[in-house]
Amino acid sequence: MLFSDYSKYENKRPIISFEIFPPKTDRGYDNLKFELSILADLHPDFITVTYGAMGTTRDKTLDIASLIKNQFGVESACHLTCVGATKSELNSILQNIYDAGVRNIVALRGDPPEGEKNFIAPEDGYSHGNQLVEHIRKFEIETGNKNYFGIAVAGYPEKHIEATELDLDLENLKRKVDAGADVILTQLFFNNDYYFDFVTRVREIGITIPVIPGIMPILSAKQIQRITSMCGATIPNELKEKLDSTLEDDNKARDIGIKQCIQQSKDLLSRGAPGIHFYVLNKSSHMIRIMEALSDELKKQRV
Repeated sequence: MLFSDYSKYENKRPIISFEIFPPKTDRGYDNLKFELSILADLHPDFITVTYGAMGTTRDKTLDIASLIKNQFGVESACHLTCVGATKSELNSILQNIYDAGVRNIVALRGDPPEGEKNFIAPEDGYSHGNQLVEHIRKFEIETGNKNYFGIAVAGYPEKHIEATELDLDLENLKRKVDAGADVILTQLFFNNDYYFDFVTRVREIGITIPVIPGIMPILSAKQIQRITSMCGATIPNELKEKLDSTLEDDNKARDIGIKQCIQQSKDLLSRGAPGIHFYVLNKSSHMIRIMEALSDELKKQRV
């Protein structure tokens, strides 16, 4: 399915999707292919593939997205950022994505280089996500294939870590949507009230496209502490206390994380979320347990 088709399905069944990242080594790539064979058997509606820092895994991102679609038969999406790319380079990347048969793009500004606080646009490039969305839509028109890409953009229930306040962050989101985005994928969160409050505020400013909650199953206490410190997501006190006791025991943290993810996902679905986008961290065993636990809830809601 294309991101542009999302609204056709969201009222009929929850849309389940996964996100993975390109490995840095050949061994990691072989491991990912094995994990993908299992993840594909869980029948996600699509799998997104991220960029590395400074666009370092750009080619691998497309290779993996193409593999997911053409070998494993699952719709895929390439992440695309403003980082390190001129306008002409973006056109080449977009053409390569299209030629590979991939039709979905997650359009992001991208993070500043490590050690830098501010994002600096490349020469003859862009510094904002809405500009990237506009560029994609302009590319479609110029190549005579209007709306052949489905475009997702990021939303931040607890606001972007660089934003001074949520209202300003929502204004930025509105610009991305008005530029031509089809769906919003949220950053990870652990308190569902943040998501539902975010959706309410999004609707109040006139955004009508689907808002998909992004959920990250916890596999390690240290890992999730590092990730949340980078993105600004908060961990509820009760969950944090449980995880603090597992800093040297990843197996225990993983069990707590899977249980928490199942509870959070069931609550989201029962309260009307149109689907869930899981940040699966390139592993499948925990997703097997999570999807099995959600099977009854998903069957109940599928028409």
